[in-house]
Amino acid sequence: MTVLIISGATILVAVILFQSLVIMPINKIEEQKYTIIKKYNDFEIRFYPSATIATITSNAKTYKDLASPGFRKLAGYIFGGNDGNKKIAMTSPVHMDINDSLSSMSFVMPADYEKANLPLPNDSNIIISNTAAEYVAVIKFGGYASDKDMKVYALKLQKLLKENGISGIGTCRFLGYNPPFQFIGRKNEIIINVEWLSSN
Repeated sequence: MTVLIISGATILVAVILFQSLVIMPINKIEEQKYTIIKKYNDFEIRFYPSATIATITSNAKTYKDLASPGFRKLAGYIFGGNDGNKKIAMTSPVHMDINDSLSSMSFVMPADYEKANLPLPNDSNIIISNTAAEYVAVIKFGGYASDKDMKVYALKLQKLLKENGISGIGTCRFLGYNPPFQFIGRKNEIIINVEWLSSN
């Protein structure tokens, strides 16, 4: 019994140490810039300026079907799969728009890159573009994301917007901040575009 307790404690310490080492470099990853416009009890309104993104589209209709293949293709581009064999730093979050027609995953490029100075992807299915500046409503949740979680929090966000007299535009999207090997301190967000005036 004592041996089992000691073994269990040793494994737990090893996991915590590993996660600490994982989280330290992750915390240095550049995050997409935004401004918090207004905080509510369970959500907030943000303004995102235009950003340069690399996007892959897919017929996937679930998070599971989009996440791994989409990430693999986009990671290939930033890890040197481009006409300059250039490595581009990873940023967060990863954007996903999952729906029944055409889904997409996007990596935001580091702030010192623009469309004009990015190398071209070797994979012609990866599209480099600039996003429009936008106001979005955001709700957060932890743990490993699933399609069920996304639906639950999307409905919750839409309900909160309705209760506060805010108009959502289009469908909800998912923002993921952590690699799959990070077990603790995971951060996920559901966002939706909103009509926002300075008088709100």
